Amino acid sequence: MDAALVRGIPRLVPRHHLPNGILPLASNTTTAPAFPWAGLLVLAGAIFVSVTSEFLPTGLLPDMAGELEVSESRIGLLVTIFAGTVVVSTTPLAALTRRYSRKYLVVIVLLVVATGNVLAAIAPTYEILVGARIIGGLAHGLFWAVVGAYAAHLVPKHQIGRAVAITSGGGTAAFVLGVPLGTALGHALGWRLAFATIGVIVVVLAILVLRFLPAVDHRVTLATGEIPMPLRKDRSIPGVIVLCFVIIVVMTGHNLFYTYIAPWLITEGGFAEDSIAILLFLFGGAGAIGLVLAGLVSDRFPRGGMIVATAVVAVAVLVMALWSGSQVVIVASLVVWGIAFGGLPAMLQTRMLHTASARMRDLAAALFTTSFNFAIGFGALVGGLLLDQVGIITLPFVDVVIIAVGVVFMIVSNLWLSARAKRARIA
Repeated sequence: MDAALVRGIPRLVPRHHLPNGILPLASNTTTAPAFPWAGLLVLAGAIFVSVTSEFLPTGLLPDMAGELEVSESRIGLLVTIFAGTVVVSTTPLAALTRRYSRKYLVVIVLLVVATGNVLAAIAPTYEILVGARIIGGLAHGLFWAVVGAYAAHLVPKHQIGRAVAITSGGGTAAFVLGVPLGTALGHALGWRLAFATIGVIVVVLAILVLRFLPAVDHRVTLATGEIPMPLRKDRSIPGVIVLCFVIIVVMTGHNLFYTYIAPWLITEGGFAEDSIAILLFLFGGAGAIGLVLAGLVSDRFPRGGMIVATAVVAVAVLVMALWSGSQVVIVASLVVWGIAFGGLPAMLQTRMLHTASARMRDLAAALFTTSFNFAIGFGALVGGLLLDQVGIITLPFVDVVIIAVGVVFMIVSNLWLSARAKRARIA
């Protein structure tokens, strides 16, 4: 018999070696890879310190302004400078580094983030502090461009929503714990120590990334005879652009009001100033619940879940604005708002990773970060203009209108993208 044929026949174990003379069957059973908990939790930790670093100046604003002898508005400008740097630099840096190892790029970027925080801690002047924040913004944008797509490289496509929900937990924890704890540390021991502490923690996270984060191959291998297509002709680009527009609209509406939620709660809701921290902690805790729910629905209902969550945000804000005279209604609406919004960034990120082709994921993650940070800065700017020109009472109503436009656009764009995909299959 031909040797090649012999090699193709499974070797049978003799009958006398088996109980009751039963012959074995060839097994094709394969063990599914274990869910990468360690790697995802390390990514969540890295996101936690990165987001805490980004928003730390907001809690330490009076302390920093007093020591550096500048106005509080100039310290507040540090957040705008940071976000602006992210918007301008993320996509170009992602394109320049697309061929480099994702794992080691995360490590390098974290070390640059740590450097920016240490420079901020020792900055003798406001100008040097601005330079430190620019360094941090450059690293933060590239960090999100890489980390935003990393979860999709670690798990199969049907588990992306679950993986993104876990890594996004780091961002939620930063708002619930990181920024408040950093603020408390800065008030107690000085704002410089707070920045230095964050820098040290970032270095620790970089070491954990080296130890526990699995390396991934983010490059797409072409099949034999396949001709590489320019990235600009990728069929997933229209869907990615649509999602970027959704992010800009929805997050602009959200940040337009949320940036000034504290003065609104005081002036319109009648809450005491010392209760605002508790209310914001309540909002953040509700957001953690929303993040868990997002992990459950993102993979099963990627489009419907996102539309429902966004619509609930609009309804909650509208109820809060219409019944601003009732503190009970405000608190209840704040919780509902937090639950609905808490999972929305994770849903948007999951949808982006599902929409983008495999070779577009890193660029899509960079565009996601750029759109998000643009909306943060633009929403705060528009909200500030409305606050000065019209009054704070208008902010939630404008928020609702903009988010409602986002919901309508989601529905229309989903129909258009579905029709487009159907035509492509027929062709």
